[in-house]
Amino acid sequence: MITSFSEMSKDSRVWVYQSNRKFITSELELLNSKILDFLKSWAAHGSEMLSSYQIKYDRFIIIALDETKTSASGCSIDSCVHFIQGLEKTFEVSLLDKMNVAFKQGEYITYKSIEDFKKLVSDRSVSKKTIVFNNLVVDIDDFNSNWEVPAISSWHSRFF
Repeated sequence: MITSFSEMSKDSRVWVYQSNRKFITSELELLNSKILDFLKSWAAHGSEMLSSYQIKYDRFIIIALDETKTSASGCSIDSCVHFIQGLEKTFEVSLLDKMNVAFKQGEYITYKSIEDFKKLVSDRSVSKKTIVFNNLVVDIDDFNSNWEVPAISSWHSRFF
């Protein structure tokens, strides 16, 4: 069952999938359709799951699951990962590579490897105040509070 992201419980589990590029307008309609179709059929041991999603900045896919009714099983998590892998192929993007960093530079979102990000830190091209995307958030409350944060307030702080 799908509901509005804003209506999900604050302790709903989230997964953030960061694309290596922005989805273009013509791709977003198909992307939304594919995600809706997946979530409509997403289940754990045959039980329907209350879920939602949103796409932020045309680059981040955030999937939420209210586990108070039905917890994600290993199989349901695997099916989500397989679905995301399918999106990677369809749209020719990387969504599962956790060794990259996305951060804001003014109004733009930049995507770099961790090594390139470290170099930008040493060159002082990014600072402790640079807004980064902490994709390690675990639930909606954490997402709302700690997803877009200054680098010094996230796991990125170790590079300073």
